[in-house]
Amino acid sequence: MVTMAISASTLNGRHHKTALTIFMVIVVAHWAEHVAQAVQVYAWGWPLAEARGVLGMPFPWLVTSEWMHYGYALLMLVGLIMLRKGFTGSSRTWWNISLGIQVWHHMEHLLLLVQKLSGIYLMGRPVPTSVLQLILPRMELHLFYNALVFAPMVVAMLLHRRPAEHAGASCTCALAH
Repeated sequence: MVTMAISASTLNGRHHKTALTIFMVIVVAHWAEHVAQAVQVYAWGWPLAEARGVLGMPFPWLVTSEWMHYGYALLMLVGLIMLRKGFTGSSRTWWNISLGIQVWHHMEHLLLLVQKLSGIYLMGRPVPTSVLQLILPRMELHLFYNALVFAPMVVAMLLHRRPAEHAGASCTCALAH
């Protein structure tokens, strides 16, 4: 039997660049969904109930599924943790910032999922509500969260590509001199 498992050392070593690329494709696709939904509401004037992003149009359940949203938040958290060891220097600091923000974002989605499963909603609201959703509407909040996680992640990846950042790194992500 052939095992497809990749060890942590190879994931953050020779497979780091490939893993980061796959991870970023997933992150950018998710980010694009939030941006598309915002465009549908603010540029095209669609009612929020009809603005479901790109994939939400043919699959409307994607927008309302707390399991799907929690699954993505968990995937982001796991990806940030698993790929962290490949970063060194200031790129690791920026990756850690992204990870810290994602920990909070994940907790917010866990809170939403628990509310959906229990039927008991925060502060008596009629729908599952996250802590910061008490201040900001859900669509705008999640657009903000994704931007907040994405920005330091991009900084980390740009710094990570610099040869000077690779002291002690075991991956091949650095650009050639």
